[in-house]
Amino acid sequence: MASYTRRAHSGGNGPALRQPRTAQSRADHSAQEGPYTPQESRSRHASHKASNSHRAPNRKKNTGKGKHRVLKWVLGIFFSLIGLGVLAGIAVFAYLYTTTEVPQPEKFALAEKTTVYYADGTTAIGSYAEQNRSIISCEGLPDYIGNAIVASENRTFYTDKGLDLKGIARAFINNVTKGTRQGGSTITQQYAERYYMGETTSYAGKAREAIMALKIAQTESKDEVLCNYMNTIYLGRNSYGIQEAAKAYFNKDAKDLTLSEAAMIAGIIPSPSTWDPADNADMAKSRFKRVLNIMQEDGYITARQHTDAKFPQTAAAAQQNAYAGPNGYLLDMVRRELVQSKAFTKEDLDTGGYKIITTIDKSKQDLMQSIGDTRLNDMPESLQIGGIALDPKTGEVLSVYAGSDYLSKQLNNADQALFEPGSTMKPFALLGAAQSGVSFDTLFNGNSHQHFTGLDQEVNNALENNWGSINLYQATANSVNTVFMNVNEHLTPKRTADIAHEAGIQGDIDEASMYNVLGINALTVWDLAQGHSTIANNGVKNTLHMVSKVLDSHNKDMYNAPSEGTKVFDANDCALVQKAMQGTTTYGTAAGTSAKLGRPIAGKSGTANDELASSFVGYTPSMMNVWAIWNPDGNGNPQVVPAFSGYGISSTGYPAHLFQEFMAQALQGTAVEQFPTAKDNGKIGGPDGTWGLARGQSGVQPYANNQSNANRQSTEDAQKQAEQDAQQKAAEEEAKKRQQAQEFAQQCLANPSYSTECPNYPGNTGADNENKR
Repeated sequence: MASYTRRAHSGGNGPALRQPRTAQSRADHSAQEGPYTPQESRSRHASHKASNSHRAPNRKKNTGKGKHRVLKWVLGIFFSLIGLGVLAGIAVFAYLYTTTEVPQPEKFALAEKTTVYYADGTTAIGSYAEQNRSIISCEGLPDYIGNAIVASENRTFYTDKGLDLKGIARAFINNVTKGTRQGGSTITQQYAERYYMGETTSYAGKAREAIMALKIAQTESKDEVLCNYMNTIYLGRNSYGIQEAAKAYFNKDAKDLTLSEAAMIAGIIPSPSTWDPADNADMAKSRFKRVLNIMQEDGYITARQHTDAKFPQTAAAAQQNAYAGPNGYLLDMVRRELVQSKAFTKEDLDTGGYKIITTIDKSKQDLMQSIGDTRLNDMPESLQIGGIALDPKTGEVLSVYAGSDYLSKQLNNADQALFEPGSTMKPFALLGAAQSGVSFDTLFNGNSHQHFTGLDQEVNNALENNWGSINLYQATANSVNTVFMNVNEHLTPKRTADIAHEAGIQGDIDEASMYNVLGINALTVWDLAQGHSTIANNGVKNTLHMVSKVLDSHNKDMYNAPSEGTKVFDANDCALVQKAMQGTTTYGTAAGTSAKLGRPIAGKSGTANDELASSFVGYTPSMMNVWAIWNPDGNGNPQVVPAFSGYGISSTGYPAHLFQEFMAQALQGTAVEQFPTAKDNGKIGGPDGTWGLARGQSGVQPYANNQSNANRQSTEDAQKQAEQDAQQKAAEEEAKKRQQAQEFAQQCLANPSYSTECPNYPGNTGADNENKR
């Protein structure tokens, strides 16, 4: 069963033109007076002179001069402004030209590390790219290395002036309007763009880049420019320059690269992290062929050399030490989230010098890591654990347990490894019952050995328990399979799958199987949490995320997390599900959890079919915590999770234990929150009267098979008894600890050498004892 595989967890509008003056006014005048003849012209002229003899002298002449003065004044201002603009432009250009330095190659390789921070914005999780750099002389390099790069990036390099004005304009427009970082099209411009990394979306940055390219083209030979470019360009695998790239990909010096190896490296320059042969062999090979084709067309290699060149075998990509330990998972998850958002590329994150602020709370992350790393004595070595904590109101991920060391195991247990969630899928069907107008007080047959539509085999409950006639609250708390199979029979498996997907679950759910309500389809911990968080947030779906914001080197916002949720479910329907799930933590499969944490807790346990995995989902209104355990073999195939340290798989005890351990400390000092008051407006037996036994709580029947008195109690009595038992157990544990402390103190008094922990142990100082406390 391939359940445990990696899931990869996006007409012109130009300026108006001045129209030339026309004789339109004259044409209009002629049209009003009819055909115009020379004789009429002379008579009109005479008439005009006669009429003017009665006007004040020179009046018309003065009016014309006034109009001309206004026109001259307007034109003067207009051309003066143009002149001032030109002069200002020249002055700015002169200033930028004189103040723009052409630095040495060492200064070009100054791309800053992108650093990832916890939610406080000051404590670093780690950085991307170790940034290996070497500046070498190009004299000893084979010509085909530089020629391969020219063929790949700038075929006109040896004949152009170093500037592509159209390319500059196009890149500038894209950078400013789309927020992308696009450099120039020539090698000279790319070289200059690297120095102003991260600044080319600004007017000043783009202007300086163009001026630097211009100065470089005027002051350096083509060979110098190409050599400097080869020494500073980012080529993937954290390598800057051809020398480090040769080591990273082929474990050799640049001078020893073959034609094929040079062509492979040159081909992936536009996107080296994405087109690395280790990640995308097809694209790398396509780019390799393109480079060789151009090299032959442009006369750099012969047809025979082209034919003989074969795609080279690259060395395995070395893992970065920056990814060591559990923080490597966080760095990888942040990178994947930003790349999948389409806001950044891998190269952006490796070379952009960004400040990434996550939603991860350091104290909660340290707590979750410690709890997940704790291995009990008889716990199988192959047992895997995954966990996540989040705020369902915002979708912010507060902590994850993905594994112990990223370098030793890259498969992420939080958002990539798959397990069968079992009964933690039942709340989605319960929500469907609420949507269908079914009262949760409706009684169902909770016994084992039942048959359902389309299934040959009978369906049983855990341990083949017979629960008699119980309502949906009791069935949820005790995770009764047969009741939820009945619910799924009414909803249809497709509707149950649709509800889960509407809640945000992206994994595949079998829409044709009645068993999908029992969680037979493998999901990730992240995916399961995404679905439940929508119910926990009263029907508003927030996209789970780890990145809060991204800032550039000048603290300018480059990216902000999505902040608006989507309303997908009715709030009261979700409140009903929350109410039912609170039974789990009071008198159900995780009885006593609510009492131990001292607050209302909604929860649901889950055991996979054939006991291949177990999980627990629980939350308050402001914090959700999900844990899962599974037991893959060496090939990733699921195996039975055996009982260990008193935790039986059928009771899903260990994930519930992890939940209690985490929440007890994570919730310390926080206010006790109440869930919304739910109104059960549904109808007993559903709108059509066919759901369950078509009668309500008042018609409770005796439990079958002579079950114990505890099982015959009403819901309220069972809840009260569970809370009393939990309080009594806590009191007994506290008394036991006091007794052990007293016995230890007596042993130390009788024999100071009994233990190094004794306050009076020989050689202990007051300072030592203080440190031990």
